[in-house]
Amino acid sequence: MKKTPFAWTPDDIPELTGKTILVTGANSGLGLESARMLAGRGATVVMACRNAQKGQAAMADIRAQHPDADLVLMELDLADLDSVRRFAETFRQKYDRLDVLINNAGLMAPPLQHTRDGFEIQFGTNHLGHFALTGHLLDRLEAAVEPRIVVVSSLAHRMGNIYFDNLNGEKWYRRWQFYGQSKLANLMFALELERRLKDEGSSVKVMAVHPGYSATNLQQGIPGHRLFNAVTAQSQEKGAYPSVFAATSEQAESGRYYGPHGLMEFWGMPAEADVRRLARNPKVADQLWQVSESLTGVTYLSKSSADRTTP
Repeated sequence: MKKTPFAWTPDDIPELTGKTILVTGANSGLGLESARMLAGRGATVVMACRNAQKGQAAMADIRAQHPDADLVLMELDLADLDSVRRFAETFRQKYDRLDVLINNAGLMAPPLQHTRDGFEIQFGTNHLGHFALTGHLLDRLEAAVEPRIVVVSSLAHRMGNIYFDNLNGEKWYRRWQFYGQSKLANLMFALELERRLKDEGSSVKVMAVHPGYSATNLQQGIPGHRLFNAVTAQSQEKGAYPSVFAATSEQAESGRYYGPHGLMEFWGMPAEADVRRLARNPKVADQLWQVSESLTGVTYLSKSSADRTTP
């Protein structure tokens, strides 16, 4: 069903001078476009990238359009919890606050692989790495005025489940189902994080977003992606609109999920997106939270909200 978009365009991004915004995976795709738009409005954008060479190229790309862009490149490998910890320690030494965290980086549907810590690489990178990063930096967010966390999920959350007895693909592995698992975990994490922060009386706002179907580098491993993208996909710039909307707009509300407004939420301007019922299940979300703490060793906001009634 077609949605009603918000009265918002990138021209409505406010002046962001003095704001520090961290974007994971800022060297390409949605992360690059988010960084470009935010830096163009004066934000200090910390570009957290796994590959420093690609990060440097992305910075040059942004500065070709915005010569005065305030960009900081920092290395971060979300598939390595030691890298996440080191990144957070370095960030904390440099910055006493963080205004916006955009958990954007991700992998899509590779053959079975594992992170340095032994996790299935999509769940480990897309979810666990961001879960740990958020925990490490939460106090820096709390120190900001009107702080926000944006978690990038996907339409693919609709085809995933949380396979608690097979998180690492030891029993079986289907790459698209495990991609769906990681994106469902992203959405469930965002909604549960918002509930737990609200219970603590925190001022941190949390929104989840998805880009619809956007032509990014993530599809490069999919047979026939070029033709399908040409017919179906919107640009990666438009795919980044929900992220930037959630990160900056006064209209964005904590605990909401945003995506494109068009048919099947494939393309268009930011609007309310549909949340699968499972993603709102507080008991499953609490189990996911506990498992995430156990696997990462990063513990925060541990008071459960699982006793709430499922909407």
